[in-house]
Amino acid sequence: MIALRCRRDPCGFICLILTYFSVFYADYVVIQYVLIPAYSGSAWCSLHGAVFNVLLVLLLACHSKAVFSDPGMVPLPDTAIDFSDLRSQSSRKNERGCEGWTVCSRCETYRPPRAHHCRVCQRCIRRMDHHCPWINNCVGELNQKYFIQFLFYTGLASLYSIALVVSAWVWRIRSERDGDPNEAPSKHLIVAHYIILLVESVLFGVFVVVIFYDQLVSIITDETPIEQMKNRLMKDRASSSQHTHTTVTHTHTRKPKLALLREVFGRGSVLCWLFPLHSSPPSAGGISYSALPDYDV
Repeated sequence: MIALRCRRDPCGFICLILTYFSVFYADYVVIQYVLIPAYSGSAWCSLHGAVFNVLLVLLLACHSKAVFSDPGMVPLPDTAIDFSDLRSQSSRKNERGCEGWTVCSRCETYRPPRAHHCRVCQRCIRRMDHHCPWINNCVGELNQKYFIQFLFYTGLASLYSIALVVSAWVWRIRSERDGDPNEAPSKHLIVAHYIILLVESVLFGVFVVVIFYDQLVSIITDETPIEQMKNRLMKDRASSSQHTHTTVTHTHTRKPKLALLREVFGRGSVLCWLFPLHSSPPSAGGISYSALPDYDV
């Protein structure tokens, strides 16, 4: 499945390569040009190196889980749906309490509430948030936890690398002021690495902080970006048609914020939310369902 996605989305494949290259480049610069020159012979060198590499390992682990995990694909039916019979089935569907189930004409399958079709993956995804090229996968009901963890550790690693580069730069300026000609021939190369790593850290840091905030907002409001867009369109249509008494209702009920967070990160301890461990979401989350809704087809 991952190979098929890579072929269908060249942009996602390039983003994967860029992600891993940026991580390994940052680790190389921090170890070779920041920690060893500035903290050589000190316990701080080993301490900063260990902490920074632990962050990178967690970052890569979360990223790999987000890439290779099933985002929540709706299973395909064994037989194709007879679309000519959909109109006659719509009345029975409403009578038997299966509101929210829809039919995807592209997948030719019934999909549960809050599932949407991804054009890149060419499958319907349960509670689809968006398709992210940086993981070359959809962010959905089953891998949103790993995606948010990846954003979290990317932000921490970016902030940490900025602090290390700035401290090493200050140390280098002081050593040159004291007349220490240490590594003078490679001064321009070291400064170039510092600048590149700073730019990389700032860009990735700001980028993931914004997305991390949007992810948390979408969780605690119990509304994915796709649902937000649909609700805005419904409000615009209601206002343009001058139906002042028309209200937009959600297809799902509001829940406590902690319960919504547990649906994504699991029912375990909050400390477990920081690690890319498999955790079963609450049974109330409703990820278990049959391939077809509860009515005759």
